[in-house]
Amino acid sequence: MNDSPEKSRLETSKSMNDASNGAPRERRKPAARRSRPVTPSRGVAFDVLMAVMLDDAYANLVLPNRIKAAGLSTNDAGLATELTYGTLRMQGFYDRVIANAAARDIDTIDPVVLIILRLGVHQLLNMRVATHAAVDESVNMAEHFASLGAVGFVNAVLRRTSRHDLEDWQEFVTKDEKNDDSRLSIIYSHPLWIERAFRQALDAEGRGSELEKCLAADNISPRVTLVELPGFAETNDEVEGEPTTYSPVGMSLNTGGDPLRFARVRDGIVRVQDEGSQLAALTLSRHHDVVEGEKWLDICAGPGGKAALLAAEALAGGAMLTANEIIPGRADLVRNALKAVPGVEVVVGDGTEYGTAHPNTYDRILLDAPCTGLGALRRRPEARWRKTPRDVAELTGLQAKLLESALKALKPGGLLAYVTCSPHLAETRGIVEGALRKNAHVAELDAREALARVALQDVDLAGKDLSVQLWPHRQGTDAMFIALLTKSKN
Repeated sequence: MNDSPEKSRLETSKSMNDASNGAPRERRKPAARRSRPVTPSRGVAFDVLMAVMLDDAYANLVLPNRIKAAGLSTNDAGLATELTYGTLRMQGFYDRVIANAAARDIDTIDPVVLIILRLGVHQLLNMRVATHAAVDESVNMAEHFASLGAVGFVNAVLRRTSRHDLEDWQEFVTKDEKNDDSRLSIIYSHPLWIERAFRQALDAEGRGSELEKCLAADNISPRVTLVELPGFAETNDEVEGEPTTYSPVGMSLNTGGDPLRFARVRDGIVRVQDEGSQLAALTLSRHHDVVEGEKWLDICAGPGGKAALLAAEALAGGAMLTANEIIPGRADLVRNALKAVPGVEVVVGDGTEYGTAHPNTYDRILLDAPCTGLGALRRRPEARWRKTPRDVAELTGLQAKLLESALKALKPGGLLAYVTCSPHLAETRGIVEGALRKNAHVAELDAREALARVALQDVDLAGKDLSVQLWPHRQGTDAMFIALLTKSKN
């Protein structure tokens, strides 16, 4: 490259290292405020990113409240959302760019300044924001939120970044990587262990060539999808949307903004829910005809999205649903999610002990197991920077216990759906195969055939297993895993 990042780094190293703003984690007196305020959308994005970094907040929970509090217009809300989620998704890559442009390690940059730089780099490399506007607005944010020394530092780093486009930076920050896994991990901003887990899962399906598409899909904002509770929302003429590709009860929102502006969403009969989650619930509820009086169980029901759909399906067929949740606060979320559907019992209990207390009781059970959530990185981008391989080890132990408990609670001849929002093989096939080895009286059923009966169109599934693995790059859903199990009557 002409005027390569490496050459520029050497030229600017001394001046950057001399800048007073680089001391780590040190709070300084903010610069004198300009008369021009920070744009509302950038201010909201900055606040959310600060909460995520310093308070371990979840962007999907904080952002809507900040948008509402700021009274943002639809366009400004869209900009704040892109700034927030785009910056979080590409954080790993941006940090490498910043480290080069600043000629210093990321850990030596004050958190406030680092967030301003990440926002600026995102605008320069991945948004249609004019260079002068991206730099100037970032400098303005530094004058409002950071120290006097930070203003010049932010200006210098972003002007240095703006000399090269995204492809140039991708080439430079990966030039020393020795293998494809490391290179793809950096370019698509996924921790290496997650990239390798995705590769392993795709290789198991014979689709390893799809890895780049898979990683790229995690960095694209998903459309808002809704579920219309069967029996409650068929006459919906308020929410503007179009049918989802596969789910017979789903719709994609045509317009941006907060779905809660629609009365039917506020009433809970039209709900925000990923299409993959809808298919997971329907594969259980519509596997075979419902016999009136059936007992259904959602053994890990919080926060209640799938439980609401199951409750509507149960009500239509004359079945009775029990929703169990171990944490009282999350049980309250389940009650709120089910407020539109009468007759559901919500209980608080430990799912790993539920089967012992209620053996051979339920005709259909949903075990939507706690998992790493690696299948929903599009929606929860900060999760990729918080999860570790240790989380997998801890969760798989819990998942195995929950599945054993759920099998105890299942009636002989009943149907159990084991579901995770993760494609990690240890959380999916590993758990199912472990249960099959341990329980000779348990058999796996064909979830693919069951899904085919539910879905509006053919679903492109790979591999030879009986279970279903959905993917963002292939189906446009979260990476939901669905396996169906039954228990013999003998």
